[in-house]
Amino acid sequence: MDRRIVIGTGGGGGVLLVPPAALKSLVSFAVMVTIPAYDRALVPLARRVTKHPSGITTLRRVGTGMVTACLAMAVAALVEAARLRAARDAGLLDEPGVAVPMSVWWLAPQFVLLGVATTFTMVGLEEFFYDQVPDELRSVGVAACMSVVGVGSYASGMLVSATRSRGESWFSDNLNRAHLDYFYWLLAGISALDVLVFLYFAKGYVYTKNKVLSVDI
Repeated sequence: MDRRIVIGTGGGGGVLLVPPAALKSLVSFAVMVTIPAYDRALVPLARRVTKHPSGITTLRRVGTGMVTACLAMAVAALVEAARLRAARDAGLLDEPGVAVPMSVWWLAPQFVLLGVATTFTMVGLEEFFYDQVPDELRSVGVAACMSVVGVGSYASGMLVSATRSRGESWFSDNLNRAHLDYFYWLLAGISALDVLVFLYFAKGYVYTKNKVLSVDI
């Protein structure tokens, strides 16, 4: 993809190449923006609507993050499909070293959505495990919260291996011949299923105590 950013105009201008890894910083940026926005804007508004001291419950925060993550995967799939079409139309399917005529900033929305999803999901999980587990098991609850990331990484690795073991792989050294869009759609589908399962169990959950519900994020 085209990673160039034109700086200035005329003879004093230049071109800056955006490192691919720099896009991941958009996740952190989205987290830094979302947390104060949530605390200063969304929580007061939600308090007036729901009459709940923390605006929305911890499980609703987690659910919001899961839905946002599902949307991020769908956006990633659509953008990757558009990139593959651009590569095909430009005759670059077998030229992986040539930049596809498509701005790298098309990738920004999915990273921003991941940052928003991280904010809602992780903060909600941390508050849920801290507040709902017995006091003597609180450290175990925090560890269980952090283990979510590790479980997700292992599950992702298993999915990659599964797609490679059945016929043609969706992954390739030549990204123009790969099908990462299929993988993103798979993740979006699994995420949507996760949301449905989460809603089923969350609907019947009864909070055992409410020590941190009135504490702002």
